[in-house]
Amino acid sequence: MNADPLICAVLLLLSSTALHANDTLETTFRTHGPRMNQLVSDGPTKVALQQSSAVIQKGRSEMAYGVVISPDGYILTKASEVPDLTGVSVAVDQQLFKSVRLVATDPRWDVALLKVDATGLSPVRLATGPELERGTWVVANGTTTRKDRNPQIGVISATAREIKEKDGVILGIAFDDDDGDLAVSDLADDGEAKKAGFEIGDVLISIEDRQVKDLESLVKALAGHPVGATVAVNIKREGQPQTLSVMLGELLTRNDDMSGFNRSGRRSGFPRVIQHDIIADYERMGGPVFDLDGSCVGMNIARPDRCETYAIPAEELKSIIEEMLAKAKSGP
Repeated sequence: MNADPLICAVLLLLSSTALHANDTLETTFRTHGPRMNQLVSDGPTKVALQQSSAVIQKGRSEMAYGVVISPDGYILTKASEVPDLTGVSVAVDQQLFKSVRLVATDPRWDVALLKVDATGLSPVRLATGPELERGTWVVANGTTTRKDRNPQIGVISATAREIKEKDGVILGIAFDDDDGDLAVSDLADDGEAKKAGFEIGDVLISIEDRQVKDLESLVKALAGHPVGATVAVNIKREGQPQTLSVMLGELLTRNDDMSGFNRSGRRSGFPRVIQHDIIADYERMGGPVFDLDGSCVGMNIARPDRCETYAIPAEELKSIIEEMLAKAKSGP
């Protein structure tokens, strides 16, 4: 028997309305929901996350995460997020290390090797095998407490690739050059220049020993420096010379700006990365990324926007670890 067309139309409208009213997954099915977290709550990934990831902090503020790469306290992290180790401590599992040394850096990858005085730590087990396919489940450090690392789940969302260096770096400063000097007239609220201590009225003298007299010479002085690099800026403040160190930001497009300000300072210029969709911020870079067996498939290195996170793949990470450990243990 054929259904009444009017009844079919009403049923279609009701089902469509119900679909749009609930057009997001129930919490239990989301990647941060309890059912998804149950996948790793008691397994090898949770153990690896707890024992082989580090939290780098100044006071109670998290600066970055790290990857434990040796039992005797060598930890790899994102270099540009830890430019100054004064007052910095490192938490691994439930241990807190207050003496932290910078041993080596690799500017090409923006990684730093740190050393704490430890024994018996659990280094990550690097994954081997074929390249991760899109849709593969991965886990990283989502939140931390004083004692626990809590998993955040996502998927590989793009094929491994090179992220080329973007053109254009900025200081995050507006200038007034009416009097023949480059004087600071405004500072970006969340910009690196303001964090570095610049003030309204400061007059630029030079950048990395290159004289700066006008906007044209400023552009030339910045040329060649990558996003995320730290440069020495000589200024005069009330007639007195000072030197400030500031990390260079990236010239943003309108689409970048719509993503908000919660982005890594350096987010381009990487030889090869894997990409995943785990929700993170720039203070959660530097930590390991695991598969569901607890193997480390990469190290988070950049959060370019609100939807993507880049990680150094395990194959490249293995080479970086070997090179930096050899350099560290060979001495000066």
